[in-house]
Amino acid sequence: MSRRNKITFAVMLLIGIAIFGYSMRNVKLSALVKDMQTINWWWLLVAFLCICLYLLFETFITKVLISNRIKGFTFKDALRVPLVEQLFNGITPFSSGGQPGQLFVMMQTGIDAGRASSALLMKFVVYQGMIVINFFLSLIIGFQYVIEKMQFLAWFVLFGFLIHFAVIVGGLLLVMFKPQFTKKAAKVVLYPVKWFISADRYANLQGTMAEKIDNLYLESVRIGRQWKLLLKVIVLTFCQLLFYYLIPYFIMLSLGYTNANVVMIVSLHVMIVMIISLFPIPGGSGGAEFSFESLFHSYITSSSKMVLAMLLWRLITYYFGLIAGGAVALVIKPDKVNDPDQ
Repeated sequence: MSRRNKITFAVMLLIGIAIFGYSMRNVKLSALVKDMQTINWWWLLVAFLCICLYLLFETFITKVLISNRIKGFTFKDALRVPLVEQLFNGITPFSSGGQPGQLFVMMQTGIDAGRASSALLMKFVVYQGMIVINFFLSLIIGFQYVIEKMQFLAWFVLFGFLIHFAVIVGGLLLVMFKPQFTKKAAKVVLYPVKWFISADRYANLQGTMAEKIDNLYLESVRIGRQWKLLLKVIVLTFCQLLFYYLIPYFIMLSLGYTNANVVMIVSLHVMIVMIISLFPIPGGSGGAEFSFESLFHSYITSSSKMVLAMLLWRLITYYFGLIAGGAVALVIKPDKVNDPDQ
């Protein structure tokens, strides 16, 4: 991990402490300590196991996609991919560093960059597709609740859905089924960039874009012929997201809110994840906490328990990934594979 990334990592931890301190402004420390003493640690352990299973399922997905074409890709190498992804997603705006981080650790094992990029692109396509499907279902279940409780958040929810839907339909599916049309559309979209950069840089940008479109198209053709592999990845991704979305429910159970509707809680968490993706600050810091408090305040009526629930949720879903990913990036060394294309 570079010095700049280490600094960003430390800054994000400090921002988290500051946000937690601000959330405590109307809560007595004694009340928070009292609530901590009454936590059902078994339910909290289940919530922690959910994030571990989330990462484990992504490990399986990575191993399935790579081992299908390369022998010797170990479980340890596959586990490094989602952990480093968590780290770089958490320290870059809009989680933009996750994909390059995954590519880097896969290349460290000796996998050809083109092959690694193809696998990551297909993983991304399936993941985004499942997010859109889950979000559509959550809109049906919980959108009316969001309108009633926090109307302005409904616009963020819809905007987030439209962005992810556009990524799938307007981008990835067009690349997969209409690559030539997509190349022409990309040229039109990129044309205004020509006014701000040199002709050489613009030509390089066009070439890179065309190459990425071709790579995704070729990988989609290959994976489409292996429908059993694709189905396996879809099922694993569904399970991965399900465990992640269940985390707030088990946190609420640990705090004594045993009458919570699991379907509604999962639906609200899907929406929160979508809202977080719109905030440019790494990890959605600030926006994540505000969204959580806004959507769950009707379920968690105690101010001190709300702060505690929000803290536990961020520790499990965000800071655990940062710390575990940082440890992997700094400590665990990769095994090497024999990639004939390398």
